[in-house]
Amino acid sequence: MNAIDLSILNLKETRRRSEKLWNSLPDNFLNWKPDHEAMSFGEMIRHVWTSTFYYHMILKNNGSINDIHIPYDDEPITCVKKEIELAQSCFADFIEYVQSISIAELDARLIDRSDVGYQRYLGDMLLRIAYHDAVHAGQFLQYLRMVDLERPLIWD
Repeated sequence: MNAIDLSILNLKETRRRSEKLWNSLPDNFLNWKPDHEAMSFGEMIRHVWTSTFYYHMILKNNGSINDIHIPYDDEPITCVKKEIELAQSCFADFIEYVQSISIAELDARLIDRSDVGYQRYLGDMLLRIAYHDAVHAGQFLQYLRMVDLERPLIWD
């Protein structure tokens, strides 16, 4: 395996585990959140998959984009299955893009996000995207614990 293959494997395995968690959530819990400042279950799912879209655009642009329209941002969150379908379509486009990247670009292309305090090489950004999914997977697990719902085994 080369670095691109490993990056794709990391992204896919992280997302697979997120989807396993999302699929475990009954729709009637989509609006639950631990406090008024937190994201709800549904908002977290939407945040994770729309962030993939946003990161995809950032990578293609080699940096931040100020006037980007996030798909379905104004649509209500009504069903876990619908969110997962939307997420899968967006994720497939992102993976196709990652497959088009050359190994040389991983440590040669600088992604400029100075507006939010950092610049990182493309390879680092790919790891950060998977890490973003993973952080929210942990948060989702904690939410499931708080509402006493079964927590799927994601360490397979």
